[in-house]
Amino acid sequence: MEVTVLNKNFESVNIIDYFESLIWTDRFNKCGDFEIYTPITTEIWNILLPDYYLWSKDSEYLMIIEDRQIETDIETGNHVTITGRSLESILTRRIIWNQTVITGNLQAGIKKLINENVINPAIADRKIANFIFEDSTDETITSLTIESAQYTGDVLYDVIAELCATFSIGFKITLNDNKQFVFKLYAGIDRSYDQSINPYVVFSPNFENIMNSKYLESNKTLKNVTLIAGEGEGAARRTSILGSGTGIERRELYTDARDISSNVDGGTLSDAEYMAQLKQRGTENMADYKTTKTFEGEVEATQMFSYGKDFFLGDIVQNVNEYGMEFKSRVEEIVRSQNEEGNSIYPGFTIIEDKEEEQS
Repeated sequence: MEVTVLNKNFESVNIIDYFESLIWTDRFNKCGDFEIYTPITTEIWNILLPDYYLWSKDSEYLMIIEDRQIETDIETGNHVTITGRSLESILTRRIIWNQTVITGNLQAGIKKLINENVINPAIADRKIANFIFEDSTDETITSLTIESAQYTGDVLYDVIAELCATFSIGFKITLNDNKQFVFKLYAGIDRSYDQSINPYVVFSPNFENIMNSKYLESNKTLKNVTLIAGEGEGAARRTSILGSGTGIERRELYTDARDISSNVDGGTLSDAEYMAQLKQRGTENMADYKTTKTFEGEVEATQMFSYGKDFFLGDIVQNVNEYGMEFKSRVEEIVRSQNEEGNSIYPGFTIIEDKEEEQS
């Protein structure tokens, strides 16, 4: 895997094609990241500078260098570890500065958040000049709606990541030929047995495209009811309840939504509008406390089904393990690694629940 180093003006300054190890991970609706571990030289140290970018022809994502660490060892020699995250991480540099309400079309709401805090903010110093929003025309994206949500002071990245996770869609920021950061929402393509439009993509020992696998099912952090507490103090605090469960099967969670106010620009929210915003906050919080079902495997992603040709990040595929367990899963991440043993590509899957299918 060859990596090109770009300076802050996106000009190529060098190409690095040797590492003791390189791990490059792209993700569906979270930041990707990378790690380079290599013997240190003055040249390497002066090239891999903080806030420089890394580009690879194998990925559409650009990485930002964030951390550099030198380790010296008499026996093994001196090494440097370079790490960082993908372009989506620049959204962590902005908060939602003013009280903002989004309602109706989800893509329009996310566009509003980005426009007011990145593209065209009221405070000129907050603007990122080369940032643009590309509207998706995919009906899966354009048909999504949100009843009502309110944010003030939240980290922009956290809000967008939570919304995308709630609605089972992805987001990415890529660099175009005009050296602009392009934000876009996207949805994967269903390639499982539950549809008949797209060719199936199946990973199974029967097809000899899974070498090793690990299935995890855990309800340790599961919550199915949340008490959402909004504005007010003490007994006068406004609350809402989301979810259901009885007896020992009930698992409760507290959602602090005191930042959601009934007083907004243009007037006062009705009780129904305010409760809708509380429930949206609860929905976003509950998304982090579902039953965990994951499938990890050393998957052959270059032969029978080739990544980047037959399936892509965010796609839904079919998995079958040695014990006849069969399930749909989403390609949540793609991990590329290079070391002295060679190059590898490992997809990471998250098993899809019925709830996600309804939202998609």
